[in-house]
Amino acid sequence: MQNQPPVQTPPSSTGLVPKSSTGLDENVAALLSYIATWVSGLVFFLIEKDSRLVRFHAMQSILLAATAIVGAVILWIAWVVVTLVLAQIADILGTLSGLVIGLLIGVFYLAVVVAWVMCLIKAYQGQFYKLPVLGNFAEKFSAK
Repeated sequence: MQNQPPVQTPPSSTGLVPKSSTGLDENVAALLSYIATWVSGLVFFLIEKDSRLVRFHAMQSILLAATAIVGAVILWIAWVVVTLVLAQIADILGTLSGLVIGLLIGVFYLAVVVAWVMCLIKAYQGQFYKLPVLGNFAEKFSAK
């Protein structure tokens, strides 16, 4: 099976990067939609009228930030509950479980940062880079 090349926005007939309705180049507007996570994503999603690329990346930015917040809250609650419950059973068990969940929290944050950086790079390259699961929702919500 051959690898398919990534989907890119075709350059305009003048060879220049297409502009978004914000007045910025599409790739710059798409990149900026990730800079302040959901805030910049929401701003660009609301003000962009023409560019599918910018609207897609803005929505994906919102969804990535929401996933990071919800995931962090769930992991924090799990850490508190497990640590408190297992600490009642045995100190060593509570400490070990706290360390394991702490490690999971670290891995989760690392995955979010890696996804965010990949999105920044791909947005600047003008590509419709879809994160697993989130990319499909972003594509659906950003379609006109």
